[in-house]
Amino acid sequence: MKKENRRNILIRYGCIVIFILLLSARIVYKLVDNTVLSADKWNELANKELSRIDTVEPERGEILAADGSVLATNMILYTPCIDLRHPRFNVDSYRNCVPAVADSMARYFPRRNAAQWREYLLSPLKKPKDKWSRSFAVVRDVSFFESEMVKEFPFPRTKTKGKKKGKLIGFKVESRPVRVRPYGAMARRSIGAVGVTDSIKRVHGKYGLEKALDSLLYGKPGLTKRVPLTSAIVKWRDVPPVNGYSVRTTIDIKMQDIVENELNKMLEFCDADWGTAILMEVATGDIKAVANLELSPREGEGYIESRNRAVLGYEPGSVVKTLSMLIALEDGIVTNLSEVIPLGAEWYYYGKKSIRDSHYNASLRVDEILEQSSNIGMAKIITRRYGPTPSKFYERVKQMGFLEPMNSGIAGEAVPNFPKLDDTDLGRQMLSRQSYGYCTEISPLYTASLYNAIANDGVYVRPRLVRGLKGNDLDTIFPVTHIRERICSPRNAQILRKMLSQVVWGKHGTARHYLQSPLVRIIGKTGTANINREGIGYTHGVNRLAFCGIFPEEKPRYTCMVLISHPKQNAMGAASNSGTVVRKVAEALYSRGMLDYDNSYTKGDHNNTPVPTLYASHDPERNNRIQKTLRLGQRKAVMATPAKQKKGVPGVLGLSLREAIRELESAGYQVCIKGKGCVAGQIPAPGSDAKKGSQVYLTLRE
Repeated sequence: MKKENRRNILIRYGCIVIFILLLSARIVYKLVDNTVLSADKWNELANKELSRIDTVEPERGEILAADGSVLATNMILYTPCIDLRHPRFNVDSYRNCVPAVADSMARYFPRRNAAQWREYLLSPLKKPKDKWSRSFAVVRDVSFFESEMVKEFPFPRTKTKGKKKGKLIGFKVESRPVRVRPYGAMARRSIGAVGVTDSIKRVHGKYGLEKALDSLLYGKPGLTKRVPLTSAIVKWRDVPPVNGYSVRTTIDIKMQDIVENELNKMLEFCDADWGTAILMEVATGDIKAVANLELSPREGEGYIESRNRAVLGYEPGSVVKTLSMLIALEDGIVTNLSEVIPLGAEWYYYGKKSIRDSHYNASLRVDEILEQSSNIGMAKIITRRYGPTPSKFYERVKQMGFLEPMNSGIAGEAVPNFPKLDDTDLGRQMLSRQSYGYCTEISPLYTASLYNAIANDGVYVRPRLVRGLKGNDLDTIFPVTHIRERICSPRNAQILRKMLSQVVWGKHGTARHYLQSPLVRIIGKTGTANINREGIGYTHGVNRLAFCGIFPEEKPRYTCMVLISHPKQNAMGAASNSGTVVRKVAEALYSRGMLDYDNSYTKGDHNNTPVPTLYASHDPERNNRIQKTLRLGQRKAVMATPAKQKKGVPGVLGLSLREAIRELESAGYQVCIKGKGCVAGQIPAPGSDAKKGSQVYLTLRE
């Protein structure tokens, strides 16, 4: 029996020895094969891997406002995740910790309440175990500070001795770079956006400034290769990336806010399809604000930033009569402003369809044509010189530089569609229509540039949205450039401004009822154009309404062009609609001291200065001290102080930021702010039952 057991043991040991010998032989063979027999093959693969060159993405430059405020920048957002299929993940431990985690989440991320957070955190466990997520997002796209805070929540951890916390089980944080706009939708279409635009997954500009200036903002990619070191193979930067330039724009945040708000108010009031507005500085051509709003297809969303219609061409209507009158003055077609032009009810010129005015005039003087916006009068003046050869009218407009690319820095900029006419009867008929705003397409940007030249005594500056570059040891401001040194003589520019003044301040001016502001003297021209809809044609009552204004008249500083499409109620005329937007913008700039007036309340005549508005305050002596120091007398307006809340979130509407923060933080709440000025909005509402430590969101406005 013993001999048989001994034989069995020897057989087993023999099998083990044979297995070890075979394994050793295999190892020796692979060693010889890798180092000698197949050495060339493996060396080739190693060299291929080490010679591989990877691209390092550069940091995209920022887009800045005129004062240096950031309009678009880069940010990394973090997403804390849990690997539900981690080897050490315990379902029971996770379920037990969810209620406490949900309470913490509701406190610091109030987008859901505690019950909703519990339901969300438990939702992935409802799936079969083999389909549990490897990266279940606890909360998406938060800041680094917030992601670190989430790590402190009572998620399952490994056990440790003492008071030291164990490691989180299956917990990880994912990150992604994003392009953010701190001012939200403000000038969104003009600023633009970025996205993956090529086959190698690089991020470039898709539209707006992001696209137009992509070559500057993007920078130059760097190159890396793998290098073997003693401990590991690492990536070595062979060519470092060159970060993109930061672009300083001409946008003024305060002016942009004014223009967008006033345009939005009018669009809602008149129920229009869309509207666009441009505010341009006369001396430099700087575009201080540009707004593009369109009715959202989603119900209840109101008007949103959409297509950049400020640079797209549309039939301009009567605002183009100013161009025709400028040519008439410069070419000597009219020399006597008191000359009487016979008009009548209608005028036929090489066609079966007559030219009509919106209201009857038997005759008008030359200097009254723009004031009363006479189609007949303008057509008769232009056809005097260019009727025999309509093709020369195109050449004249081109000579002025009006048909050249502006290169303003805005992507999608369209050159005017100003057809060159044949010297035929049809060409003569179209010429008469071109003279008062039809048979051509001109963008609001080009119209604004024309009026800007008239305000600038004929100097035709180039509109621009880019003021300079910053970065890579460069900080430069671009000089003002010109499309033409002069589009007309200073004398003719002065005559045109007088004609535009009569549009607003004249006895029969088309804008006299709506634009005569007691604060700012505005001049400009109204324009109404029937919309030619595809498959339908021109329809009565379906119009685009325009007004291009210059202010202040005595010392022009800004040109403002507003175009609104298809209003359906209330304000149905160019003056009451687009003109009112220009007036509201001008008055807002005046009231904020942006039109070079003396806003001192302690000296001088106060008849033409705005009444100062003082913030609300829970300190009754505060406003009295300010009133006494500035010697305001009774010339003040004080915002109503919010009532003290006995419980819940304190009311801070109307308070200054400092006083609002003091009220809320003393009550145990955190404060998140947006905007400048005094508190105009508050979430949660005053008196709401919100947990101590939760955030209160304040919207500030000046």
